[in-house]
Amino acid sequence: MTPPSNSDPDILVVGAGPAGLALSCALADAGFTVRVLEQAARPSLENPAEDGREIALTHRARDVMERLGLWERLPADAASPLREARVLDGNSPAALRFASHGTGLEALGWLVPNHLIRAAALSAAESRRGVEVLCDTRATALAIDATSARVTLADGREIGARLVVAADSRFSQLRRMAGIGASVHDFARSVVVGRVAHEHDSQAIAWECFRYGNTLAMLPLNGRQSSAVITVASDHAPEWLALSDDGFAARVQAQAPAAFGRITAAGPRHHYPLVGVYAHRFSGPRFALVGDAAVGMHPVTAHGYNFGLYGVEVLSRELAAARAAARDIGHADVLSRYADLHRRATLPTYLGTNALVKLFTDEHAPAKVARRVLLSAAERLPPFSTAVKAAITRQLTGATGRAYGSAQR
Repeated sequence: MTPPSNSDPDILVVGAGPAGLALSCALADAGFTVRVLEQAARPSLENPAEDGREIALTHRARDVMERLGLWERLPADAASPLREARVLDGNSPAALRFASHGTGLEALGWLVPNHLIRAAALSAAESRRGVEVLCDTRATALAIDATSARVTLADGREIGARLVVAADSRFSQLRRMAGIGASVHDFARSVVVGRVAHEHDSQAIAWECFRYGNTLAMLPLNGRQSSAVITVASDHAPEWLALSDDGFAARVQAQAPAAFGRITAAGPRHHYPLVGVYAHRFSGPRFALVGDAAVGMHPVTAHGYNFGLYGVEVLSRELAAARAAARDIGHADVLSRYADLHRRATLPTYLGTNALVKLFTDEHAPAKVARRVLLSAAERLPPFSTAVKAAITRQLTGATGRAYGSAQR
């Protein structure tokens, strides 16, 4: 770790989550000095607790992690390949399938535990001479003028920079301090997640089972285990959390495909409310948003951290190009290019995901009929089925984002 400095950094990042730390790595590699502010204590950052969340990473996201040195810091067995995804509706045995076979790719993507990504991101950030991570520091005020931005901390200190970046979660306080609002979609639903072991191998297949009353996702992990992700109305979540291990496994068994064989609980359960957030703006003079502070996704399409990494890639590239051209990195015009590119890449998926969730969680008869028709057409009617599958597969692998990530100036 770089020793604390009395001089102001080039860029101040608020939030030492995986997106904020990845950004600090990219910026340091581009030659900027970066200070990261995090309100959590250092032990919780250095040894993050297992939280039940498995992050689905696209090929493009993995590429970014490899370039920044995050991937190499993951344990050797941390990444579980995802080679196929299948979607079930209600009690129908018919499944809509998306596979890596025939794409030239070894997998659609990889599943990695969130807490391991967090640890790898901190290790990678603190390996850079240009990065300083300060814990137990809470931002209480933000002031921006023509030449700099300054953040006031809870202890009264002030830190200035040419640019401040908010990476402090989808409920970002710094975003609010900057006067940037956000569209918030409260799904009134929650996820209960827990690892399960099963008799038969998953074959690296992810299942999304839209059952009536709740949704069950079975995310394939190494060693004949899966992450069971149950989405329910929020007032039903306590009932799932109160189940014994045997009771939880029995409920998952009743809704999971028979291909898993006998299912048993293999870890504790965790609970998260589902709220989608989309910032009204991604930038302003001397200010930018990355990660969930910009776009907080519903997890059904697995794009949360992927979008965060895509934003990191583009923002760091735009800032490096501005400096090479002797431009002010905090100028609104410089930051607006990042904002425009990131909005173009994320907004269609954000809106489409919300519409998808609404359709597949609606228990009324017309919605049930509509999704049966949609799934049947997507599976059986070429060229519609081919086009739909190709589009969704590109989203799963991150192929649609490659052009955005390498857009020419």
